[in-house]
Amino acid sequence: MARFKRILLKLSGESLMGKQSFGIDPERLGDYARQIKEIHDMGVEIGIVIGGGNIFRGLSGSQKGFDRVKGDQMGMCATVINSLALSSALGAIGVKTKVMTAIRMEPIGEFYNKWKAVEAMQNGYICIFSAGTGNPYFTTDTGSSLRGIEIEADVMLKGTRVDGVYTADPEKDPTAKKFTEITYNEVLERGLKVMDLTAICMCQDNNLPIYVFNMDVVGNLKKVIDGEEIGTLVHN
Repeated sequence: MARFKRILLKLSGESLMGKQSFGIDPERLGDYARQIKEIHDMGVEIGIVIGGGNIFRGLSGSQKGFDRVKGDQMGMCATVINSLALSSALGAIGVKTKVMTAIRMEPIGEFYNKWKAVEAMQNGYICIFSAGTGNPYFTTDTGSSLRGIEIEADVMLKGTRVDGVYTADPEKDPTAKKFTEITYNEVLERGLKVMDLTAICMCQDNNLPIYVFNMDVVGNLKKVIDGEEIGTLVHN
């Protein structure tokens, strides 16, 4: 029995690089697709938001002289590229998908609509939500929070390269301790970098729990759906 009926899966664009320094690693993309299919076959309704940091990140672009709005728009386009790649990988293994965009770009993707997305998921499609919120100055973390709340997901699963939330960055501080669960208030008080502040506050205000886990370990996504405690639950 799946722990959740409907999820919003947030994937890191940077993780898609795999062992490469840029772009999309076909092996990592395939691993992600197979893990997603595994839980889809369990009957879980799935919405996905994927970042674009493996191609372009608007904020870092603006620090190098790009206009911030144009830089963020470039970042939105990067998320569309990743979404199309994931859609293609899922389609290759027999999973029906629908790419929806926050800005109009038919025929590349369908313009996002909550009710069409929910209907598609109920009919067995995986919906991949791209182009963030469609607005500059918002990250894909915030886009994930928005879409997760809109589609009435039971949880946002944040797949990262670390296995949960720690007292400090475990890649820099070997003494950092991992939380099994933590409240939004504590995340904010400690200044922990779970997601950006806007995303955290949206989830807190709308009571959408976040489960942080390591997506790069094959099999972990199913473990989360099976109820194994391998990450950190952030909740009210």
